Amino acid sequence: MNDAAEQFEVSVIVPARNEEANLGDCLRSLIGQSGPRYEIIVVDDHSSDRTRAIAESFPVKFITADPLPEGWSGKCNACWSGARIAKGKWLLFTDADTRHAGNSIEQGWREAENNDAAVLSYSPKQEVRSFAERALMPVIFAELAVTYRPKDVSDPASSAAAANGQYLLIRRDAYDAVGGHAAVAQAILEDVELARLVKRAGYKLQFRMSDVVSTRMYRSFAQMWEGWTKNLALLFPKPRWLAVKRTLEFMLIVLCGAGVVIALADRDWIGIAVNGVLVITLLFFFYRRIRRAHFDWKSNLLAVLGLPLFAILLLNSYISHRTGIVRWKDRVYGGRTVASPSDQLLHHGEHGGHGEDKRKINSVHSVSSVVNSSFPAKNRAASSTEEHDLSDAQV
Repeated sequence: MNDAAEQFEVSVIVPARNEEANLGDCLRSLIGQSGPRYEIIVVDDHSSDRTRAIAESFPVKFITADPLPEGWSGKCNACWSGARIAKGKWLLFTDADTRHAGNSIEQGWREAENNDAAVLSYSPKQEVRSFAERALMPVIFAELAVTYRPKDVSDPASSAAAANGQYLLIRRDAYDAVGGHAAVAQAILEDVELARLVKRAGYKLQFRMSDVVSTRMYRSFAQMWEGWTKNLALLFPKPRWLAVKRTLEFMLIVLCGAGVVIALADRDWIGIAVNGVLVITLLFFFYRRIRRAHFDWKSNLLAVLGLPLFAILLLNSYISHRTGIVRWKDRVYGGRTVASPSDQLLHHGEHGGHGEDKRKINSVHSVSSVVNSSFPAKNRAASSTEEHDLSDAQV
């Protein structure tokens, strides 16, 4: 891989903010891959740790993200900064906490080309180690598998749209046509919103799980709590009702299980039979749902204990977005309702025309019109953000 003047097939863009614990492994997995000619661009989102030094120790392009415009999310700004200098016909956005198989770029690129897809996104294999990760993550990803069915997302006839920013490959012409990350600059779930814009514009999506990329999303309970508080309520159309359902499911499993124990102590054979059938039925349907998340058997077994944690996190996320205070990586996102993007924005942005005028236009627009069609009115404000450094925020 060299930096010749001719165009690359794929530009790999890695936005990174305070990722010294992950970036090295990510870049090692990306360098020297087989397949199409590609470049790697690391975009430092104004990190305060060793992210820059680590990136500069690898044979990759390194840039610092542009100063954060008012109203933009940090990740959108970093991705946009990287896309503006990228030379590839395809842009692969991948997170700094991912690790890639030696053919991950080639596989995604060939699959997108073979399926005539403008966007291909993989949901990576999730690595879990702690008790809380093993209990919670299968519950969350099982719900996501139900809400965003890959078959529906990949069906041009379906309105369902989704993508995972941990591996999001998009054709350059489609990215420019919908306005790129500038069109979703204020979205916390920028990957999902970008996928919706692309599908609305008539392009094909391809979405599925894949083991060619893996990630450990959070390395501590505090990170996991903060990260899912930022995202969880926005991922589901009725978060409060879902939290109630999963709480009731857990309570029924516990009560029926306790009923079996009490009935055994009393030698109440009818009680044993009734409660036993109920708990077995509840667990059957629970684990059938959990299997869709594709975690290891230990995590699946512990997942029932993750139900109350999932419900609490979901409600906490909902409340945080309703109150307008969501924290992530030393920044604060404040929810507010923003005007819909103009029709011109969706078709603006030919390659090479990404100047300050467009950034100013996009800084006051979001894809709230897309979100409005997918979420209840009470949740609309949560999908757009204002972002500030914690040192400047009034919390």
